Amino acid sequence: MDEKKEQSGGKGTIGSMDFNDFDTVLSVDEVAHEAGKLAAETPSRQRLSELVGKEPLLTIEGLRAGYGKMQILHEFDLQVGAKQSLCIIGPNGAGKSTVLHSIYGFTNIMAGNIKMGGSDITGMNPNQKLKRAGIAYILQDNSVFPDMTVEENMLMGGFLKDKQSQAREAAEKVLQKYPRLNERRKQKAGVLSGGERRLLEISRALIMEPEVLLVDEPSIGLEPRFIKMVFEILDDLLNTEGKTIVMVEQNAKKGLEFADIGYVLVDGRLAMAGTGDELLENPDVGRLFLGG
Repeated sequence: MDEKKEQSGGKGTIGSMDFNDFDTVLSVDEVAHEAGKLAAETPSRQRLSELVGKEPLLTIEGLRAGYGKMQILHEFDLQVGAKQSLCIIGPNGAGKSTVLHSIYGFTNIMAGNIKMGGSDITGMNPNQKLKRAGIAYILQDNSVFPDMTVEENMLMGGFLKDKQSQAREAAEKVLQKYPRLNERRKQKAGVLSGGERRLLEISRALIMEPEVLLVDEPSIGLEPRFIKMVFEILDDLLNTEGKTIVMVEQNAKKGLEFADIGYVLVDGRLAMAGTGDELLENPDVGRLFLGG
């Protein structure tokens, strides 16, 4: 994480704005209404390409997707390069998680395409996305098996490995990286703290050695000290392991501080795009999503 982003955390300011300068607290409905005004002009694909600055690894073009016959995403585009992080923010119900669901194969794709490294992966199912395309999805909901040990939970992440021995080898490698889990490998996962369970979910997703991590609300339900820990882990995966991370985060300030690229999604449409720092300094983003 660069120096500017590290310095922006915890000061109560964004750019020249001070949180204390704002007296009005907007309701959820007011945020959604005001955010809708931002979607008047969708960022161009050229702008998205400029933000990547190199050949994109993961691209979405003209995506229309939803559940059954209900369309949630409308002509949605996305570009992110290898070893980059992208954070999607927006009001409740904007379709943020639907973006991740669509990438991973959980939605009905009505139009558009999704490409990984230039190869069309739109029609792949989740198992194919994980094993063949190198994309792993870390769910928003608690997906730890509480009655299984930490080690058994880890092995579940390797269910698509050709041999059980390969899953064990990969799990051992990840456990050695995270001593906090390794020390509790024989304990039931149900006794772990919220932060440790989140660490287990992230670690389990690494067993298949994915290139792209889809991370849905990594800070949800966690105490501040565990939020800090989770983002430190994600930062290490990004900058040390070279993973590409596409994240949805309700804590917009934390997500944008982490992200190379930020998107604002409104009513299933891309309303704004910029670097993480640019969106942090944007007064509309500050007013609607950053508590200002």
